[in-house]
Amino acid sequence: MSGSQQGREGQLGLAAVWAIAVGGMVGGGIFSTLGVVISSAGHWAALSFVLGGLVAYATGHSLAALTVEKDEAGGIYTFLRDLKFTRLARVSAWVLLAGYVLTCAVYAYTFGAYLGQAVGGTAWLPPAMASAVILAMTAINLRGAGQAAGVEIAIVAIKLAILAALAAFGLSQFEVDKLSIAQQPGPIGIAIGAASVFMAYEGFELLAYDYDEMKDRKRLMRRIMPLAIGSAALIYVLVALAVPMLTGTKAVIAVGEVALSRAGQAALGTPGLIAVTIAAALSTASAINATLFSSARLAREVARDGALPSALGRENAEGSPYWAVLLLAAGALALAVMGGLSGLVSGASVVFLLVFGTLNALAMKENVGHRWITVPGTLLAFGAIVVLILHMLGAI
Repeated sequence: MSGSQQGREGQLGLAAVWAIAVGGMVGGGIFSTLGVVISSAGHWAALSFVLGGLVAYATGHSLAALTVEKDEAGGIYTFLRDLKFTRLARVSAWVLLAGYVLTCAVYAYTFGAYLGQAVGGTAWLPPAMASAVILAMTAINLRGAGQAAGVEIAIVAIKLAILAALAAFGLSQFEVDKLSIAQQPGPIGIAIGAASVFMAYEGFELLAYDYDEMKDRKRLMRRIMPLAIGSAALIYVLVALAVPMLTGTKAVIAVGEVALSRAGQAALGTPGLIAVTIAAALSTASAINATLFSSARLAREVARDGALPSALGRENAEGSPYWAVLLLAAGALALAVMGGLSGLVSGASVVFLLVFGTLNALAMKENVGHRWITVPGTLLAFGAIVVLILHMLGAI
């Protein structure tokens, strides 16, 4: 969600900015990635989320430092363009847009899987649901209707309350043996899990687009990154530890795409299943809407700079860059229907690791932020790309 949607008259305070960032990260991440991470890291899945959170924290630090130094809204594309790295800026825009398409596809796939699980319909129902939510969010974006900050805060509050209740119930039954699987992973498995999880931390970078809408923006931009990323990491770690207590680790791996709904059902029966399904549906639908909104406006800006076809910069009567919205939505719909969850999550993670690593490297070059944060962030992000690509190729 961009601040331009809802903050022109009243500036964004801490609560609204926190909700935007946490809503962007938790907007589908934990629902989509838990099974993928546990299948790689086993009982060390929580550690994988911690390692991923550390790289996200370093990147948030670099992004905040660059934004405050330039004192303008924007992201990696704007930073590189203003520094006259024109070709690299264009590449970064293409990479980001590909990442946002993959992210929307993951969220739509997850939306369909959770609703299909709750309804218990035929095999065609989940992809049909995935297609329907993308079409619905596309229609909303074409009308130029964005989410209000108050609505986003409410959605975040509902889903966090449901996840907190699920985590508390699971942790109350904590037994180390329930985390075990037949073949325990070593350090490579933990590294693969950490590399695979980066899609779950995507979302905080959208705050760079909302910088001009923030109250006391320089101070708030510095404060919000550790607070928001730390909140998301804490949620992920607690859920990663709690869900296997309710279903068993093997079950999480077997039904990874709907692991949380199975956990809710194990905890509270049908009401638990319904509550988690509502949380997943709210999270993924709002995340698709927010991602389409921000990515379409990124495409519009790049098109107006001449780095994308000019049609992508055209707006309808409601101010929506309609060709950009339609093209991004079409790509996401195709991937959601055809792609498997693990491949979509890994592909999105590679894209955002590349963006995260570049942001950290740029902060190093510009000598902003703390080097003891930006240097490890750069090395870990690019190192994770290598690990994940090797894993996708079957080399490790």
